[in-house]
Amino acid sequence: MLTPTTTRADARALDGRRARRTAETASLGWKLLLLKITVLGLLNAASVYAAMVLFFNERWLIGTLVVVTGALITWIYFQRGALPAKYLAPGVTFLLIFQVFVILYSGYVAFTNYGTGHNSTKEHAIHAIMLQTQDRVPDSPTYPLTVVERSGELAFAVTAQEGEVLVGSADAPLEAIDGALVEEGRIVDVPGHTVLSFTELMERQQELSTLAVPLDEDPNAGALRTQDGQRAYVYTSRFVYDESSDTMTNTESGETYTDGGEGAFVTESGEQLMPGWRVNVGLDNFVRAITEESIRGPLLYVTAWTFAFAFLSVASTFVLGLFLAIVFNDPRMRSRRYYRLVMILPYAFPGFLSALVWAGMMNQEFGFINSVLFGGAAIPWLSDPWLAKLSILIVNLWLGFPYMFLVCTGALQSIPEELTEAAQMDGARPFQAFRQIKFPLLLVSIAPLLISSFAFNFNNFNLVYMLTGGGPRDIEAGINVGSTDILISMVYKVAFVGAQSDYGLASAFSILIFFIVGTISVIAFRRTRALEELN
Repeated sequence: MLTPTTTRADARALDGRRARRTAETASLGWKLLLLKITVLGLLNAASVYAAMVLFFNERWLIGTLVVVTGALITWIYFQRGALPAKYLAPGVTFLLIFQVFVILYSGYVAFTNYGTGHNSTKEHAIHAIMLQTQDRVPDSPTYPLTVVERSGELAFAVTAQEGEVLVGSADAPLEAIDGALVEEGRIVDVPGHTVLSFTELMERQQELSTLAVPLDEDPNAGALRTQDGQRAYVYTSRFVYDESSDTMTNTESGETYTDGGEGAFVTESGEQLMPGWRVNVGLDNFVRAITEESIRGPLLYVTAWTFAFAFLSVASTFVLGLFLAIVFNDPRMRSRRYYRLVMILPYAFPGFLSALVWAGMMNQEFGFINSVLFGGAAIPWLSDPWLAKLSILIVNLWLGFPYMFLVCTGALQSIPEELTEAAQMDGARPFQAFRQIKFPLLLVSIAPLLISSFAFNFNNFNLVYMLTGGGPRDIEAGINVGSTDILISMVYKVAFVGAQSDYGLASAFSILIFFIVGTISVIAFRRTRALEELN
């Protein structure tokens, strides 16, 4: 029996424990609050910096969205309650950035002429044209030059005839600057800039030789250029830009180039002056993909091969995986766990590494398959159009059957054996019981996985690019495409491979792929629901 003294002692101990827990909770609360303030502060700082950069480049809409998103996230995490919003906000934000924005931007690019020669704005194109066609002005005055640097960007510091110091860079014309130090006629210090030493000039000689600093805002006024970093001379362009008529005139030939409305200056004969600039072209990229024979032909056979590759890959991996699952699911098979471990080994290695290994083994001259298995035969596994297609299917079968094996094994083990036993008692043979009972139930479980596998193989870029690179090349095609290219690898080549990149056309192809895969998925899932209702 507890005495009053003992009871009071226990109560004091209990109160002490409660006080310690309250203090620990309060301490933890302050730590979480401090962490929250730090993280949100960094987030808002990054948002403000990104918005300033976007506003500076006249990306008003995106900059406004960045500011609004940062403010909304801050408001969500500083208000009390709203627990679902606090969990959903990060996921929704990343979804908008990495999915929705990418899709919308790809759609925007598909309606432009964005690509090689059309990468920037009209002002930048005019500047580039005049920069590329500059010649030194005869009897140009010599400007004593000091090369300076600011934030990694080179600039020129020169002394004008009036004695004032002028500073300019490739993006900013020469302007007077106060506080510069001149000793013995040479500029030795410029506020806010770092004067480059002789060694640093030598290290950046190539960058220095291509640098042109405009004399003023008028592009026809010319620019200063240097070869040795000590003296600068005036260079002017062979082209003169007339802003009032929006024309470029070649002063040597007298030809006049006008804005043709397609993102470039053109003559009356149709000759274009490059580089051009990015403009909206409407449905021109889609029309080109359908009407130009040099693009339509490759697009059609690549699309046909993409469907064949995806279908044959799913069918072959499913058949082999199902067969192995049935075999190793038989209770009479001994050491099944070890066989299953061996079966999933191809699935454990990265796909792109396996593709590179297979590419080496299929080498026509030194590959293991030709040298060892076929006694030194020179079989062109990767250079013949049809053998290259067969090689891709074989390698994809090697990479894909373990996944189907695992899926089918799990699906088979989930089907009660009593159904098969009941069918056999009614006189059905084992194969009939499997075909009429197990197989339909199996399809109900794995049909969505077959659909997703088809969509994956429809865009299986890694295998194609690592094994064959899409080759062998079709030299008659109007775009960079090969015999084993699928749609996604063709899009990659059009956008990024070769001397000419056409991002607008590649984005148009991407939209076509999106609608094709989406349509197939919708139809397939409807068929899956019908199969579930039937069963």
